[in-house]
Amino acid sequence: MASLLREGRGMTRRPTTRRPATRQQVDAELVRLDRLAKLLDSQFSILGFRFGWDGIASLVPVVGDAATMLPSAYLIWRARELGLPASVLRRMAMNTAFDFVGGSVPVAGTVFDLFFKANLKNMALLRRHLSEIPER
Repeated sequence: MASLLREGRGMTRRPTTRRPATRQQVDAELVRLDRLAKLLDSQFSILGFRFGWDGIASLVPVVGDAATMLPSAYLIWRARELGLPASVLRRMAMNTAFDFVGGSVPVAGTVFDLFFKANLKNMALLRRHLSEIPER
């Protein structure tokens, strides 16, 4: 998906989104993204309490949250590629930003990260939107 240059100005326009051709491809992508979201938000369990790498990384304020923001941003990018509207993408970005800002606070941010599961929320938004789209 190379950006297209406007002649003479050097400005780029947004490339068109590429939606997977079949429902099976969409489902396979959802499985991959679900795996990523669970890895970040609910991979481990202690006494029935679920947490993931996002909660563990937040033990290092700011740096840990910045590191886990990259895979969260990837999830949003893939949602864009699957054709989600800008309103849903904005909400997903707000969840991720809220997770980053809340998790960046020393000590309290670690507790916050254990309870606020931005990636699982984003996957729920993604699934809800894709379930509303009729099959091709």
